[in-house]
Amino acid sequence: QPAAAKWYDRRDSVFVEFCVEDSKDVQVNFDKSKFDFNCFSGTDNIKHQNTVDLFGEIDPKGSKHRRTDRSVLCCLRKAEAGKSWPRLTKEKTKCNWLSVDFNNWKDWEDDSDEDLSSFDKFSEMMNSMGGDDLPDLDGADEEHDSADSDDES
Repeated sequence: QPAAAKWYDRRDSVFVEFCVEDSKDVQVNFDKSKFDFNCFSGTDNIKHQNTVDLFGEIDPKGSKHRRTDRSVLCCLRKAEAGKSWPRLTKEKTKCNWLSVDFNNWKDWEDDSDEDLSSFDKFSEMMNSMGGDDLPDLDGADEEHDSADSDDES
């Protein structure tokens, strides 16, 4: 069965959030004009599968997803930034599993002061979650010095 999802449009990306709790085996495949979402959820291991034919083209390499216990958020990088998407899907048909995320919806076309693009915010969010923090440089320098100290001749 398809997972329920909400979506919203930004200047350079489209965000789709699949409202799936306790998801497992999440697979998201981005293609130029569509993407697939698969996962199992909950204690009953319900299989969810969504395929979305997209309104516009995206950059599959620039797109990514992030899983939380409550949902899976996909960030689709638009192939053509600055072009608004009136809807997520190619066809005008109403998907009963898809709704607009009005909490995050914004008429960005009228909004000239969006300095930090949503994609950067998303990247920041991804980075703040990761354990890939670079060590601070002071600490690195000290280690470097101590390693060199044994070749005092």
